[in-house]
Amino acid sequence: MTQPTWQEEEDNFDLTLSQRTEELYRIPNMEPNADGLIEAVVLPLRDMVVFPRMVSPIFVGREASLLALHEAQRSEQTVIGLTQRDPDVDDPGMEDFLPIGVEMAVGRLLTMPDGSRSALVQGRRRVEIVEFARVKPYIKVRARIIHEPSTADRQTQALMRSVLSSFERCIQLDRSIPEEAHLYALNISEPGWLADMIATSLALTYEAKLRLLLILDPKMRLTQLNNLLAQEVDVLELEDEIHARVQNEVDKSQREFYLREQMKQIQTELGEGDIFTRDAVELKKKLEEANLPEEAKKVAFKELERLNQMPPMAPEVGIIRTYIDWILDLPWSNSTPDNLDVKNAAKTLDRDHYGLKKAKDRILEYIAVRSLKPKKERQPILCFVGPPGVGKTSLGRSIADALGRKFARVSLGGVRDEAEIRGHRRTYIGALPGRIIQTMKRAGTSNPLFMLDEIDKLYSDFRGDPASAMLEVLDPEQNYAFSDHYLELPFDLSKVMFITTANSLGSIPSPLLDRMEVIEFPGYIEEEKIEIANRYLIPRQIEENGIEELGVTFEIPALQRIIREYTYEAGVRNLEREIGRVCRKVARMKAEGKKYPAAITAAMIEKLLGPQQIIPPEAEQTDEVGVTTSLAWTENGGEIMSVEVAILEGKGGVQMTGQMGEVMQESAHAALTYIKSRAAVLKIDMEVFERFDIHIHMPEGGIPKDGPSAGITMATAIVSALTGRPVHRHVGMTGEITLRGRVLPIGGVREKVLAAHRAGLKTVILPEKNLKDLVDLPKTAKSELKIIPVKHMDEVLEIALSKQAVVSPPKPKKLPKEEAQEEE
Repeated sequence: MTQPTWQEEEDNFDLTLSQRTEELYRIPNMEPNADGLIEAVVLPLRDMVVFPRMVSPIFVGREASLLALHEAQRSEQTVIGLTQRDPDVDDPGMEDFLPIGVEMAVGRLLTMPDGSRSALVQGRRRVEIVEFARVKPYIKVRARIIHEPSTADRQTQALMRSVLSSFERCIQLDRSIPEEAHLYALNISEPGWLADMIATSLALTYEAKLRLLLILDPKMRLTQLNNLLAQEVDVLELEDEIHARVQNEVDKSQREFYLREQMKQIQTELGEGDIFTRDAVELKKKLEEANLPEEAKKVAFKELERLNQMPPMAPEVGIIRTYIDWILDLPWSNSTPDNLDVKNAAKTLDRDHYGLKKAKDRILEYIAVRSLKPKKERQPILCFVGPPGVGKTSLGRSIADALGRKFARVSLGGVRDEAEIRGHRRTYIGALPGRIIQTMKRAGTSNPLFMLDEIDKLYSDFRGDPASAMLEVLDPEQNYAFSDHYLELPFDLSKVMFITTANSLGSIPSPLLDRMEVIEFPGYIEEEKIEIANRYLIPRQIEENGIEELGVTFEIPALQRIIREYTYEAGVRNLEREIGRVCRKVARMKAEGKKYPAAITAAMIEKLLGPQQIIPPEAEQTDEVGVTTSLAWTENGGEIMSVEVAILEGKGGVQMTGQMGEVMQESAHAALTYIKSRAAVLKIDMEVFERFDIHIHMPEGGIPKDGPSAGITMATAIVSALTGRPVHRHVGMTGEITLRGRVLPIGGVREKVLAAHRAGLKTVILPEKNLKDLVDLPKTAKSELKIIPVKHMDEVLEIALSKQAVVSPPKPKKLPKEEAQEEE
């Protein structure tokens, strides 16, 4: 066979579409042979499906396909279109085709401007491939014609109507399908033809079309098509809904733009000007009049210029406007003059708070220095540390009043995000400055007294470390140019007086703690609470509960009973609540016309407040062996605590109970080692330590206890139990013990001594180096207590233990082996 040329096909490029379609119809179907088979060349199809009776364009590129088409056109015969299983195979074999194909008529080949060749094809009938007659140079097959019924039963007619209804809805929603397609479909009476026609008209997936091609039963094909049409209608309705919504938004925006343009023209005619222009002029005037630093003014005018160049409805307009407003509202240079009268400041502080001498002295020193050197800019950064309710926050407000400064407060409890301190960058939607800048704006001055409450409760996580962000705020060497992420401008915080509060220093990072001057607030003792109640709490509660005219008073014993039996705290918050309860009871009696007490006595407290809530610890009633009284410190003040020791037969073990911490257990072991080293002097048999167990217990086992200050107490109790000498009941003690018996200083002495005084003890044993801590002790406690300083454990035993034993000391029983040796 000679190689064909395609010049004649290229010359027919100008034929009209109708002429090319007419040529297709003139090509007859192939007649089957005696076996009912037809033999025709194959046109391989990839990525496309041609259905019977449908006209479609195809593109031909492979040489074998061109040869096959040339042979078919030369003999004016139809071809069989076979779809490849894998479109990527360039040289398909027999196993690469689907078993069902379509007999097609092929029109003239045309060469396109880009060099590719195209032709129109018309599907005629489905055929089933029986065998391949040849594969080279092109494929030729024998196929059996698949005949489809031309009539439809009632069930098939109902299915055709359902398909036509769904197809009509698709045409209404999909503008790419011409309306004539529905009219054409209505005139089709054959079920298979209708299914093929609609499948060609829809934008179905390649896989869906393949499935429809392979379904030979028209009824099943219509059922499958009906499901596909239902899915297509759902998708098209959703697209239509989205399109309508978008169109409405566009129409709304265009209408708004049109109305705004009209409004602008009307305002121009009336001489009022554009609202956005007026706003920009106002902003410019404010920026010119504001006393801004040079850098802030430069940035603000630059942002204003950006604002003027933007359309009024641009999304960034609001962001830029808010940023300029923040720059204008900050107190860059506004400040209040300080009141540097030291006597007036002292009077103000004493008026609002009782005690707190260290904190008051530090503030008065600052005021005195400022009065001598007014131009000094460096501000103190103080940290008030103490238990809740002792007046840390309220003292900060009083200091602001004494100095004549604005008071600003920020609670840092639970803050985990660094952006809470430094702010968010303006790239985020809804970004704002951090709490520092926001509070400075509220204060309205550049030198307020800024209280950072609960600084020990800052937490860090994946969002950053706010405690590290506070380093710049609280560093006098850096905070003159504090940088907030939102402003991105240096803001001067050097004139601000920062006061932080905390309940403990343990959770504050060391670099942050190093920047602050720590002032400790000890818990109030009973005498201070009574004074605070008389000066502040009782008058305030009487006023709040409306009983000023009744002349109600509280007797000292009544206040003592409330403090001891109804509150357990270092501060005075619960005390004020209980006083408020008493005042409300009196107010109710007055409102109900009943007789009310003019003076609140101790006997009335239980009737007014109910049963006793707190049971205070009491001193021992008799001298006991193995029981001593220890003095302990808690956040809520001092307490007395018993230490009990029991000696039991055993194997020389030591057992400690009562939730004793690791440090306390180490103190017990140190005490025991000291006692062993002094066993001869104390007349203790060394075998006792090998044949007896020592059990040390501290009552109230639900409360954790720790610290070294119970060392001498445990040592005294152990010696008492081992020697049978009782401990004097009126003696309390505290101090750390070493292996050599030295008594070392401890903390919380003031609270511990006062606890001993309240419990009715007569003698307190303290480390000698703790005598300096008794300076602030009330005179009554000093006069009624015998305070004995000691250096060594021998002195403690001499004071605390009786001279004579009242019970027999434990003696190890002789073992049978030892008794036999004695008899020999």
